[in-house]
Amino acid sequence: MIFTETKLKGSFTIEPKIIRDERGYFMESFNERTFEKGIGQNVHFVQDNQSFSSKGVLRGLHYQCGEHAQAKLVRVLQGEVLDIAVDIRPNSETYGQHVSVLLSAEKQNQFFVPRGFAHGFLVVSETAIFFYKCDNFYNKESEGGIIYNDAELNIDWQFEIENLIISEKDQILPTLTNAKKVW
Repeated sequence: MIFTETKLKGSFTIEPKIIRDERGYFMESFNERTFEKGIGQNVHFVQDNQSFSSKGVLRGLHYQCGEHAQAKLVRVLQGEVLDIAVDIRPNSETYGQHVSVLLSAEKQNQFFVPRGFAHGFLVVSETAIFFYKCDNFYNKESEGGIIYNDAELNIDWQFEIENLIISEKDQILPTLTNAKKVW
């Protein structure tokens, strides 16, 4: 696996080693020792989540606060998504900055989003199955979120805004300035 740190300290893109032959392919999608060596920290995942969505579905930007903050290892099992992580760590040099990664089932690439980041994704293929590991259990009372079109963040979703499919809950999220603090 090739681990590449993004411009946001602690977040990494991960390219797997894929072995292909006439039968198909084989790859190791997760190995705790390799993963922890690659990102330089210990992370123990406790929950796996999966979603299915159609083209234009935008989920996010979400995070968990305080002791319930979550790191995520995300990937796409089918289709393609534009994945976004926003640094919301209060004392970070890159606070309020974001990074976008195109994740696809074809490339089998992954993205590690550490604690202290808001996260969201947009389905750019006809459908997508999105899978992610979390290092902390979900806690409803600790939910936080930031509106996808916050002018301060200025995220280019690379999609026609009028064609986005967004839940009612995500349409009324606050701006970064007014959002719950991650800690």
